This record gives sequence, C-alpha cells and structure tokens, in this order.
Amino acid sequence: MTQTGFDLVIFDCDGVLVDSERIAVRVDARVLGALGCAFTEEEIVEHFVGCSREQHTALVEERLGRRLDPNWHREFRHLYRAAFDAELTAVDGIFTALEQIPGPRCVASNGPRGGVERNLKLVGLHGHFEGRVFSADDVAEGKPAPDLFLHAAREMGADPARCVVIEDSAYGVRAARAAGMRAFGYIGGLTRAERLADSGAVLFDDMRALPDMLRAVGG
Repeated sequence: MTQTGFDLVIFDCDGVLVDSERIAVRVDARVLGALGCAFTEEEIVEHFVGCSREQHTALVEERLGRRLDPNWHREFRHLYRAAFDAELTAVDGIFTALEQIPGPRCVASNGPRGGVERNLKLVGLHGHFEGRVFSADDVAEGKPAPDLFLHAAREMGADPARCVVIEDSAYGVRAARAAGMRAFGYIGGLTRAERLADSGAVLFDDMRALPDMLRAVGG
C-alpha cells in the first residue's frame, strides 16, 4: 500500500501531464479544414479530446460523408510535431505533484506510444515514467473501453480495484470506471467541469492539490 492509499496511480498524458490539448486543438482545426471537414475548436474539444484514433477517424468520415485512407493522418503528423516542439510545456503543478506522490505510477494514453514518449521527453517528464508508458497501441480498443487501464494494471501487477486514474476527458473517466477503478478528473485545462460533473470522478483544478486529495480519498 502506498501513502496515497492506492496500489497504482495511472496518469493520462495529454492534458494531464503535458499541456498539449490547446496546441492539438488548434492544429486539428487546420488539418480538418484541409480535409474539407470543418469543425470549430469548440466542437473539437467536445468530440475529439481524449478519444481514440479510430473514433477520431469515424467522426471525421461521418462529417465528410466518405471514407479516408487508413493512414490519412500521417501526412499531417509534422504539423503536430512542429507545434509541440515550439510550444509544449508540462501541465502547471505536475512536477510538484509527482514529487509528493510515492509508490507505483504509470502512463496510459490513447495516443501512439512514440508520440507519448516523445512529448514526455520534450517537457522533462519521461524519467518519472520510464518503462511504464502504455498506449492504445497495446490493446484492441482504446478509451472509452477499459482495455488500456486493465492492461496497465496487469503489467504493473496491481489489482484494478486498488488503482486510481487521473484523467481530463469524459472518454478517459468512462474507461476508468468501466475498469473498476477510481477516477480523478482534472478540469484545469480545456475540459469544462460540467462535462465531468456526473461522471463519478473526483474533480480538481490544481495539480498541486492532487497528492492530498489522493491521500484523503484513498486513505
């Protein structure tokens, strides 16, 4: 048992560890416009933040009214990389929080493993999770299916009932709850409180408060 009262703390990456959502939404709008599939930034936040690549493609195809090449996203990958290289930072307060959260922890993200690892390195967080990064590449279905969180728990040797997930999206919270895990919903970024209000997650807006909240709930 860790001092948090949980056997494993599982962190989402985008919007929880790295402040990438604002950047990605802006680039998403540019990419979708180039495809002839206009979404407003508000729609992108509502429908795409936290979803799997498969869900993202399905939503775009529905709006376009046609199928896309399975590798359509590759031609736009450089736009995201350039934007992240120039602007990506860690989520405010996350270094302080990690220093005060002892015991096993890992990352479980719907993003591709290479991108997740790269972004963690860009902001200096990779060392906190080296060898403990899991992605949708590892499972048949990403969030909101519970597969990824259950895989992370299994690989880390933890009982799902003794795990807690730190998320910022409705998709991620749904996945955590479906996996039988407690969920904390970070609303200090793009996700509005009302989107997570009825999700069953404990909501918070300051990463520095997370260690004490984990101890209070898990203890």
